[in-house]
Amino acid sequence: MSPLNRVLTRIAVATALLLVRATADVLPDDRADLFYSKYSGGGMDITGESVAVHKNITDSFALEGNYFVDKVSGASVDVLSQASQIKDERKQKTITAEFIHDKTTYTASFIDSAERDYKSNTVSFSLSQSMFGDLTTLNLGWSHTHDTVGENNGTAFVPIITWLGHAEDTSYSVGLSQIFTKNLIVSGTLQVITDDGYLANPYRSITYLDPTSAKGYSLASQVYPDTRTSTAVQGEAKYYLPYRAAITGSYRYFRDTWGLIGNTYELDYTHPLGKVWTLEGRFRFYKQNHATFYSNEFPFADSQNFLARDQDLAASENTTIGAKATYAFLTDGWKMFKRGTVTLDISRIQFHYLDFTDIKDYPDDLPNKAPLYQFDATVLQVYMSMYF
Repeated sequence: MSPLNRVLTRIAVATALLLVRATADVLPDDRADLFYSKYSGGGMDITGESVAVHKNITDSFALEGNYFVDKVSGASVDVLSQASQIKDERKQKTITAEFIHDKTTYTASFIDSAERDYKSNTVSFSLSQSMFGDLTTLNLGWSHTHDTVGENNGTAFVPIITWLGHAEDTSYSVGLSQIFTKNLIVSGTLQVITDDGYLANPYRSITYLDPTSAKGYSLASQVYPDTRTSTAVQGEAKYYLPYRAAITGSYRYFRDTWGLIGNTYELDYTHPLGKVWTLEGRFRFYKQNHATFYSNEFPFADSQNFLARDQDLAASENTTIGAKATYAFLTDGWKMFKRGTVTLDISRIQFHYLDFTDIKDYPDDLPNKAPLYQFDATVLQVYMSMYF
């Protein structure tokens, strides 16, 4: 599933680029991480498993390797309007190098991601500079991704892959973090992404009115522009409360040249219990309008130059409520290990589409006569870190 691959790769790159370290001139401890995740919702089941090892080679140079596998089964509602359920597996390998010189941290990484109908390679570089007595941190980031996009015209068990084209993705980011008081940290980030090439989803179709069809409508291939520029601005404030807890609020504004405008609001609360437990809760709300060339139902085939009925480009809103608990163990160390942590994170997401209808369960209705689509999803994550 190419959109899934693209989103997951961007998350990995953004994590590397936008990492803000409280002390930029000290490498983190050596550690090994195990990770498991499960997403269920909207006809999709996605499980992920990952292992990562971070090792400091010297006091100023470190390497980290990560191997991630996720398995996808099912299909989203708009994919099912023209295709059967899919089963696929994505394997992603990441190598990251980190070097510190004085107050500057340099990070470079390479990501290789592959599935049967999608291949992606990403190189990224970021710089973090501490200034003014470590009260201010400047972050600069760059990444470039090359994707090869295909379509499976066979089945999940006997794939027949047709390669459709390539896509290029270049991202630039700048961030600034400022410690205002002993309790307040404020940060801001600007990110610009340019996409070029084959950007459509080959598994999704438009619907258009067709009086010759028994249903009153027919399906046709989507037609996307071959360029896209996205801009995102995010601000965040973290305030440490007197009883060792912290509250974090953030806002993110997104817009692109396809006419999408998105607003994200998030509030997080962190509360430690004793020396071994840390509890967190969060609330997130996101809302976007639809792309300029999106329509739930077109009046006729080829009614405009670009056409899309992709649920990701529809007007929508979603609400997330999540909770996380972290338990610290081996606090006094054991053999080669200094300490360990295990974390359970669970989120519940409610998706509501404002102009995208469910023609899978209502195939005999005209698209605009079917009910608006909505679904709930659950995201479970479990990960363990061992420090040595």
